[in-house]
Amino acid sequence: MSSLQEGQNAPDFTAKDDQGNTVRLQDFKGKKNVVLYFYPKDDTPGCTIEACNFRDGYAQYQSKDTQILGVSFDDAGSHQAFKEKFHLPFPLLVDSDKKIAQAYEVDGEKYPNRDTIIIDKDSKILKIFRKVDPKAHSGEILNVLGEK
Repeated sequence: MSSLQEGQNAPDFTAKDDQGNTVRLQDFKGKKNVVLYFYPKDDTPGCTIEACNFRDGYAQYQSKDTQILGVSFDDAGSHQAFKEKFHLPFPLLVDSDKKIAQAYEVDGEKYPNRDTIIIDKDSKILKIFRKVDPKAHSGEILNVLGEK
């Protein structure tokens, strides 16, 4: 059974993004909700669909005070190319040491599973999604944020 539960404090993390900036979960506390979405690999079909759906709904996320953070094991160069190719307006975090994935109990040896954790402004886990459908997932998250 998973020890990560909805309603508990989200594990803090610090990571570099695609631009080399340091991103910390604590930077969003009291300011924004966070959609922390894990995906297997930059510029692959399912990951591109999921990322582009987040991109296309970005204004809706912003209107709900929500920051999207993509996470995979790819390096910053791969993230940069993926972000530029598809005009992604949100940071992609480098988790090559798998520390964020481990903290959030995201399985995957070579690639992380397609999991998403929604974290509220108080740094509490609002919702956990495991093995999501990349086509429908952005809409699912917006529905949860609309209920909040």
